[in-house]
Amino acid sequence: MTSQPLSPHPDRLFPADTRVRDITRELYSQVKDLPIISPHGHVPVEWLADDIPFTDPTTLLLTPDHYTNRMLHGAGGVELSELGVPVGTPLNEKQARHAFRLLCENWKYFRGTPVQFWFESEFHDVFGVKVRPSAETADEIYDQIAACLEKPEYRPRALYKRFNIAALATTDDPCSDLAGHAKLNSDPEWDGRVVPTFRPDAYLEPARRDWVELTKKLGELTDTDVSTYAGNLEAMRKRRQYFKDHGAVSSDHSHADARCERLSDEEADRLYKEAWNGIISLEDGAALRRHMLNDQARLAVEDGLVMTLHPAVVRNHDTAAFERYGADVGGDVPHAVEFSRSLRPILDSYGNADGFHLVVFTMDETTYSRELAPLAGYYRGMYVGAPWWFIDETDAIMRFRRSVTGYAGFYKTSGFIDDTRAFCSIPARHDVARRVDCSFLGNLVAEHRLAMDEAVETAVDLVTTQPKKVFKL
Repeated sequence: MTSQPLSPHPDRLFPADTRVRDITRELYSQVKDLPIISPHGHVPVEWLADDIPFTDPTTLLLTPDHYTNRMLHGAGGVELSELGVPVGTPLNEKQARHAFRLLCENWKYFRGTPVQFWFESEFHDVFGVKVRPSAETADEIYDQIAACLEKPEYRPRALYKRFNIAALATTDDPCSDLAGHAKLNSDPEWDGRVVPTFRPDAYLEPARRDWVELTKKLGELTDTDVSTYAGNLEAMRKRRQYFKDHGAVSSDHSHADARCERLSDEEADRLYKEAWNGIISLEDGAALRRHMLNDQARLAVEDGLVMTLHPAVVRNHDTAAFERYGADVGGDVPHAVEFSRSLRPILDSYGNADGFHLVVFTMDETTYSRELAPLAGYYRGMYVGAPWWFIDETDAIMRFRRSVTGYAGFYKTSGFIDDTRAFCSIPARHDVARRVDCSFLGNLVAEHRLAMDEAVETAVDLVTTQPKKVFKL
């Protein structure tokens, strides 16, 4: 079989209508080269702190991308272990090449998905690949990328600069010493910006089997007696400040629902004691977790960290895969969520407080126009998070703009979030959002609902001004 050329069209994702496409093309020209601001992601800071060359194409491009892994597993019938899962599994050259072949052999399963766009952009724009992935071209593409990775210009810091990243956030355990961040920021040759993110999910789930162990570690680290709820709250306050002192701008929260109602002090103390003794029920654990989440919002008012919330995911749906490979391997599934009543305790207390920013993400698109946009349209401190995870594909981003703009406008949304461990896909993911947003704005101009100068200003703001404002960067 003759190999096919890989040549992404410059107008990809633009409207088919030629008049709107011309407007979109002009808007896109104003934003395509602007710096990338990535306030929520999962790239390890150590990659940049140590600037160690990437070992092979598979561990750089394929294994960290759970979007790709889940589709190869589901459509291609590939076992996750063949793809190097979990992240960090040592691969020899034979294993890495085999995994990459599986990606290329199963290329058709990515048609019409964002994964196709991301990989085509990475292959063509970052590594200069000119042939379409297939069984016949797999080794050729692998060898070309592997040769690139041996060059200094493909080390992590060089790629950071090449990608024109202005700010990048990592995601970090509350007990992390943030040594990678300290090493990076103390390096006189480093002039980028990488900030940690406070992620306390496990510490706010009192019914978890390891919650007591985690909480004791939190107490030891902060030299605080955490056997009481008041002590736990003080330890959280100290760690949040530690993160802020090391550059953090936000905390990140994901639980089974968005509820955050408060308990009485007496009830919170009682349930905390049960949790500390390891006898709390699942129902009471959820009640205490909601109270603790509310207190995270109260702490955010005090210390100014932006609070991001993304609830309602059935995590690790495949029990066997979770037991074998661990979390975050692609086996998560969205479910419905309610926000209007659930968020009322936080918004009632803090939604209009000076300096409080709450960014709410969802994978339940039905909530955009019914709940999230109206809430963000009213409360000064609330913003609607960009489409992400399962809904950061082209049509879903367009549906987001159509659902949210009429009720909240452009300026109560967060700016794009790439939420990725796949470092080289960051430019492609942001490019998708820029192209779709310009298409949306182009339609408004074509329908005479927006002047061209307003559309240009908005397009630029969505890429630069808005994420800086929302995440206090």
